[in-house]
Amino acid sequence: MHVGVMIFATDYSIRTDELAIALEERGFESLFVPEHTHIPASRISPWPGGPDLPKDYWHTHDPFVALAYAAAVTKNLKLGTGICLLAQREPIVTAKSVASLDMMSGGRFIFGIGGGWNVEEMEDHGVQYKTRFAQMREDVLAMKALWTEEEATFHGDFVNFDAAWAHPKPVQKPHPPVILGGETDYTLRRIVEYGDGWLPRARHGFDAKENMARLARVAEEGGRDPSELSVSVFGAPGDKATLDGYAEAGVTRALLTLPSEPRDQIMALLDKYAPLVA
Repeated sequence: MHVGVMIFATDYSIRTDELAIALEERGFESLFVPEHTHIPASRISPWPGGPDLPKDYWHTHDPFVALAYAAAVTKNLKLGTGICLLAQREPIVTAKSVASLDMMSGGRFIFGIGGGWNVEEMEDHGVQYKTRFAQMREDVLAMKALWTEEEATFHGDFVNFDAAWAHPKPVQKPHPPVILGGETDYTLRRIVEYGDGWLPRARHGFDAKENMARLARVAEEGGRDPSELSVSVFGAPGDKATLDGYAEAGVTRALLTLPSEPRDQIMALLDKYAPLVA
């Protein structure tokens, strides 16, 4: 099992390029960053993580810019979005960003996506909460066409374009892995239909053995080989016993949580976590 990290990369935390270098030096496999374009000040939508929304949610860098900085100073570190709020993005432009980052990093990008929870944030982007997953599905299918076809065409309810040329193409073939966040059976069925892996959150009581069996069952029901689907546990605890349990259950990677703190605090935490990489 691989061990990576996730962090809300912000304007007040460690620089992403400095963090990437430190991660690669210590043998970590990957760096994942979340995104929010903004947080509406009304704060009507409750945060699923608790009563008070941390300020890093409205201080995040654009994930593709942040990961490009990380890619430029590393050779092997994998780079992921965790998660990209895909329905809030224009899919043709996002397909270009993904392909460009994958090409310029030498095929190291992992595309973590999800539907999101903040209704007001979505509405500011013209996205409706009730249809966000249907829109995300079309976005993925349209982007796959742009990544893999010389003259791509897509016509749906949310995405429409006639034959188009779009380069560069991603280095990874047929395209970078698309992994979906969420914990419901609906999420698992979406993964089986158009995804390459699962990005569940550890904070929701992730039982590795039980959930690996659940994913396998849904995959087999949908005609997919479960071994084709990666599992990356988001926000995994820095605890050896828990990580050993993940590995035994067949989890692909554990993503340890780093706080949005300056360089010195993060370096000390990385040194503490480094023995877990082995």
